[in-house]
Amino acid sequence: MSPARKEPDTRMYVGRFAVRLRTLRERAGLSIEDMVDKTGIPAQTLYSWEQGKYTPPMETYPLLAETLGVKVRTLLPEE
Repeated sequence: MSPARKEPDTRMYVGRFAVRLRTLRERAGLSIEDMVDKTGIPAQTLYSWEQGKYTPPMETYPLLAETLGVKVRTLLPEE
């Protein structure tokens, strides 16, 4: 009998993504308003991502990465 597969803790991922997004945005010298102007993503949505309430859909990662001047994998928090 194989051991039970442990489900990933999505709260940890969401929290790490939130920190990563905010850190990268600040390093890029961008405000939330700058991100809104460059991406068209509503400020409330960006705030929610940075506060760890939600994560963006995967199809949004390339836009975020381009705006922040990083590769998509940089947005992905390490395990």
